[in-house]
Amino acid sequence: MNLLLLKQLSIVSLFAGIILGLVGVVSYFTFVICVMLAMLCVSVFVLIYFKRNDLIGIINVREGCIFGAVIGFVAFCGFSVVFAPISMILGWLIPAYTLGFLRFFMGSFGTFVVMFFLLLFMGGLAALFNGFSGLVTAYVFELITGIKKENNENTSIDFEIK
Repeated sequence: MNLLLLKQLSIVSLFAGIILGLVGVVSYFTFVICVMLAMLCVSVFVLIYFKRNDLIGIINVREGCIFGAVIGFVAFCGFSVVFAPISMILGWLIPAYTLGFLRFFMGSFGTFVVMFFLLLFMGGLAALFNGFSGLVTAYVFELITGIKKENNENTSIDFEIK
């Protein structure tokens, strides 16, 4: 597993989650669309972006699943960390703001802890669904290109100079 690639995928998926969080504040309709994108298929878009720009090589289905899970968890956490405070502030400032229901959750430290665990649980669900989406994306890439990554392929970069 390439840790540098995981870091790059995490950074791009964090930006995707932040953008989805900012767009989700606009209205209830965009909120639903952004949550569904963050929960179900943000890994597809990130993996396609990396594949189109040749930032990722041949990946097998296992790696696609792992990459998708990491992308999904990080993107949903980025979405939640951006969306929740903005929604709370807008809910306090504008009483008619329908997405401001989160203002009721920040009454005490206990509700903050509940929100944190809810974020982790929903991030786990996003990782599960995006892991499956990443698996399907890697499988489709294998079908389209016809190139499979060998399981016994030596992926190390160790070499000897004689």
